[in-house]
Amino acid sequence: MKKVVIAGASGMIGNLILDHCLTSQEIGRVTSLVRKNTNNDHPKLEEVVIPNFKDYSEKGGVFQDVDIAFFCIGVYTGQVPDNEFKEITVDYAVSFADAVKKANPGATLCLLSGAGADRTEKSRTSFARYKGMAENQIAQLGLDFYTFRPGYIYPVTPRKEPNVMYRISRALYPLIRMMGPGSSIKSTELASAMFNVGLRGTDSEILENKAILQLSS
Repeated sequence: MKKVVIAGASGMIGNLILDHCLTSQEIGRVTSLVRKNTNNDHPKLEEVVIPNFKDYSEKGGVFQDVDIAFFCIGVYTGQVPDNEFKEITVDYAVSFADAVKKANPGATLCLLSGAGADRTEKSRTSFARYKGMAENQIAQLGLDFYTFRPGYIYPVTPRKEPNVMYRISRALYPLIRMMGPGSSIKSTELASAMFNVGLRGTDSEILENKAILQLSS
């Protein structure tokens, strides 16, 4: 059975991936990297508190023998200053990937990125530029790497939306869906696709919304 490590399991998508892992007969052990313990009591699960998501020097052992790594930590544009947004989007992701690589170069890494990620790193929008930057740096590590670029993610489980734009998007979701398979995805579909690809891989490193939908079942 496989060993999994997840960063961001308290988030909307990371939590759904965690559920997949805990119920799967193919996964024997799950390590969730957290800022504080959630008291999730499951025989497969170990929670490890990480004080600094840019520094795993004292926690490197959590990556030993890992088969699949999921990075789902993120922050919404405008929630934090630009320098902090870059730190979370780029530095956290690359530090996580580097720790995986050092402990187990043969591991599979799945990154929750976003639609519009710009690998030229020239976009005027910080979201696209930093997502592309993170993808570039992780791709250079040589892992079995997959990056997921969903469009609008519809939260299947109701939540407090982070801003007005997301409240409007949720209300307009039936119309957004009519724009086609490249425009949106349900949270459950995205999590299923990431879990499936983590287990079995796929043909492409970069997975846009339409491809993610096809991989969700």
